[in-house]
Amino acid sequence: MPELPEVETTRKGITPKANKQVIESFIVRNSNLRWPINLELQQILPGLVIESIQRRGKYLLLKTELGTLLIHLGMSGNLRVLPKETEVQKHDHVDISLENGYVIRLNDPRRFGSVLWHSAEQGDVSQHKLLSKLGPEPLSEAFNGNYLYEKSRNRKIAIKSFIMNSHIVVGAGNIYANESLFMSKIHPQTIASKLTKKQCQLLADNIKTVLAAAIEQGGTTLKDFLSPDGKPGYFVQKLNVYDQAGKPCPVCKTEIEKIILNQRACYFCPKCQTRKL
Repeated sequence: MPELPEVETTRKGITPKANKQVIESFIVRNSNLRWPINLELQQILPGLVIESIQRRGKYLLLKTELGTLLIHLGMSGNLRVLPKETEVQKHDHVDISLENGYVIRLNDPRRFGSVLWHSAEQGDVSQHKLLSKLGPEPLSEAFNGNYLYEKSRNRKIAIKSFIMNSHIVVGAGNIYANESLFMSKIHPQTIASKLTKKQCQLLADNIKTVLAAAIEQGGTTLKDFLSPDGKPGYFVQKLNVYDQAGKPCPVCKTEIEKIILNQRACYFCPKCQTRKL
C-alpha cells in the first residue's frame, strides 16, 4: 500500500505540470472504485482551475473554486501526469485532462482507491468525514514528544499499534513504525502508557527522521507503486529491521525477530529493543 512518503512523492511529482492548470475534461472509464465516482463531475470540473495540490494524510487534495477532489491511491494505485496522447493502459480508470496538453491519470489495479468530491458549499475540506478525525501530520510542529506522551496516557495497547493509528498521527505506516521503534530502542509490544516522556520525545523525533528520509528518497520500494515519472519509488536508506527477520541486527548482531501484531508483520531486535512490561 502506498504510504505517506509515496503519496507526498506523488504530490510533488504532479504539481509542476498540474497546479494552476485549467481542467479540460474529466474522463471516467471505471467508476467502481472503493466508492463509486460521482459522474456529475464530468459536467462540474471542466473549466475549473486547479488552485492548489495538497496532501492530508494519504489523501491528495486538488482544490478548485467550486470544491476539492480527494484522491486516495488505495492498495496499489498510482497517479501520474502524462502527455494526453499517452496510450491508455489496463486499469487506467480516471483521467483529469488539462488544457496544457497533459492528463492526470489514475491507475488502480485493485480498485481500492477513491476519487471523491467535497463541494465548497459543504465548507472547508478539512471537515470532510474522512479527514476531520485524522491526527496531526508527523512532520508538523503539532506532532512532538509532549503530544505523544499526553495521548498515550492510560492507553493499554502496544506502542506499535498506537503510533499506526491515524487518529493519533498520520503516516506512521508499518515499515516506518518498525524502523522508528528500532531507532528508539523500544520494543513494539511495549504498552503505550508505559513510555516515559523521554521515550516519547525520542520516538516522535525518530518518526519524523524516518519519514523525512523516505520522502527525500522518493518513497519506499513497493512493487505496485510508480512515481509520477513512471519510475519505481525507492526508499534508498537502508532498512534496519523491516523484512530483516533472521538477519543480524546492525547494532548488536543479534538475530532480528518477526512476530505478528494486529495482523501486521512486526520486526525488532530482542536485545536492542527490550520490552517494558
